[in-house]
Amino acid sequence: MRMPGWTRWLCLLWATSLCSVALAADSTERFAVLISAARVGHLHVSHQHDDGVRTIEIDFDIKNNGRGPTIKERLQLDDQGLPISWSIQGATTFGSRVDEVFTRSRRGAQWHDASGEGRTRLTTPAMYIGQSASPWALGMYARALLAADGGRMATLPAGEMRLELQHTLTLTTEGQDIGLRALAISGLDLNPSYILLDDDNALFAYVGGRTVLVREGHQMHEERLRQLVVDLAARRLKALAQSYTHRFDGPLRIRNVRVFQPATLDLSEPLSVVVSGAQISSLQPLDTPGTEGETLVEGEGGTLVPGLFEMHAHSSDSSAVLNVLAGVTSMRDMGNNNELLAQMIGRIETGELIGPRITRSGFIEGKSPFSSNNGRLVDSEQAAIEAVRWYAARGYWQVKLYNSLNPAWSPAVIAEAQRLGLRVAGHVPAFSTADAMIDAGYDELTHINQIMLGWVLAPDEDTRTLLRITALRRLASLDLDSDAVQATLAAILEHKVAVEPTIAIHEAAMLGRNGDVPLGQRDYFDHMPVGHQRDAKQAWLDLAEKGDDQAYRASYQKLLELLRMMHQRGVLLIPGTDLGGGFTFHRELELFAAIGMSPAEALRRGTYDMAEYLGQHQQLGSIERGKRADFFLVAGDPTQDLKAIKHIRMVVQDGKMFLPAEVYPQFGIRPLAESPRIIAAQATSRSAQVE
Repeated sequence: MRMPGWTRWLCLLWATSLCSVALAADSTERFAVLISAARVGHLHVSHQHDDGVRTIEIDFDIKNNGRGPTIKERLQLDDQGLPISWSIQGATTFGSRVDEVFTRSRRGAQWHDASGEGRTRLTTPAMYIGQSASPWALGMYARALLAADGGRMATLPAGEMRLELQHTLTLTTEGQDIGLRALAISGLDLNPSYILLDDDNALFAYVGGRTVLVREGHQMHEERLRQLVVDLAARRLKALAQSYTHRFDGPLRIRNVRVFQPATLDLSEPLSVVVSGAQISSLQPLDTPGTEGETLVEGEGGTLVPGLFEMHAHSSDSSAVLNVLAGVTSMRDMGNNNELLAQMIGRIETGELIGPRITRSGFIEGKSPFSSNNGRLVDSEQAAIEAVRWYAARGYWQVKLYNSLNPAWSPAVIAEAQRLGLRVAGHVPAFSTADAMIDAGYDELTHINQIMLGWVLAPDEDTRTLLRITALRRLASLDLDSDAVQATLAAILEHKVAVEPTIAIHEAAMLGRNGDVPLGQRDYFDHMPVGHQRDAKQAWLDLAEKGDDQAYRASYQKLLELLRMMHQRGVLLIPGTDLGGGFTFHRELELFAAIGMSPAEALRRGTYDMAEYLGQHQQLGSIERGKRADFFLVAGDPTQDLKAIKHIRMVVQDGKMFLPAEVYPQFGIRPLAESPRIIAAQATSRSAQVE
């Protein structure tokens, strides 16, 4: 059913419930799911009408990198397009079981999901937000918002969602023009969700990061749709950068602070740190008077910490911003869409995007049914060698080898990389072992599970699947004094191989339980938007089998025990999260302390040690005269309590100032600390709390 043009624009102006009309009765929608142009899944939707009630059944399945959600949904909608009932069944990306139900009656609404149960009376229309729903739900939300007053609507279990028109466009498929509107739905989580509706208000596409869900038969538009949403998100974040980046014409003086000193693992006496342009111009005695034209920040006896290094990122525009606000001013990207990453780095360098400086790793994956559709996919040893040369010619710091790469190719690929001056890190390819990759020449092993699986798997077991996670429950009975374990540790030490354990992601996976606030999020959980909180209280893994809960808990302790052993023996452990960084990187450093480092040692590992590892310690990693002005201000003493680094009052990166208390609300986050008092001379962009 096609609406007249005037009705469609009335809908766009939030004026009428006719917006809920989208599809004719007894119809079917079919979508393809693509990642980097490779088809990885489907979404099929059937509609039936009976006595004024629309029944919708959904089949949603994605499999990329050997994992992905499998979801079945059944909804009944009223004539306003709002759910009367909604069941969501299946499994999440990492296998935890989904059993979510929502019902609404005249007495109110009730639901249960992985985070718990809830019920409420309804006095005004509200939309239940499916915790494990497929992307089709976003179209339903958008149609409800088009009909709502002002494009806003209350959501259940809590909060409010908002709709904004972002862009209009026309696509042509087989000679047929399709008019589309790109819309942003805000309030569901940290960032808006971007979808495209056609002229009948039916869902045409959803784009989230590298993933594009698009109506079947229109896959040829995947790249254009992905780039459109990249540009829309960049426009939003550019506006944030323009509004919240503080630049100063004269020097910036941070007075009355103590500086964390990685060399001595302690704090300096109270002093003033002076910044001129992008560099630290001097560290001065506290009683040194300021000079004309300076901007003064009152440090109030707090601590300045050098910018942190997140060493396992898969960078995105929004995570770039949130990392800087968390004091992470440098990141190592461990695999990405190479084109999108280059665009993002360019926007950071021009100041259009708030983000860390990024060190790139070139991702090389073999072609298989389980491929991670990322970086460069290869089907031969020669193609892998050519991928190495491609990365070397473009200034990448290292290459990262992945699960589906034929392990027999590794020696030649590694030799070529090292010949061209690149380091080599990565997973242990399927059907191989950490010992074999060390012999082949790895400089760094990524993820502690990739090492430990070699001690508990049979040679024919396939780690391209979720087995590389679920087999971790076998670690509970592992003898760390066994010959196999000790031989691997000896090889790591002999060949000086670094290990990047990503402890925080293993904690989240192995200890996460439905309804529980994750251990790693307890210090900031209440500050996060409700959508983030609900997702955080959902288990990652399927724990239905008897004994699974205790097996994973015991295995996690065995994992920590191994890392303590590695640390005691002098293995270089690299801090990185694979969780997006930001607050989760703070947790990674806390876990480094849990395996035997003092808080000061963990802080040095996340600052100076990583600058040195990347060859950047002449400019970064410590707060010294002549180095880049990269640091953040906290009120406490993180050498005594690492939790202090979560309460950041100010971040300085290359002389630019960011105040988390200003920016966090733009992501739905309640700030964890107040901004410092700033006495401005001449600021070339806005400042907060200026006297």
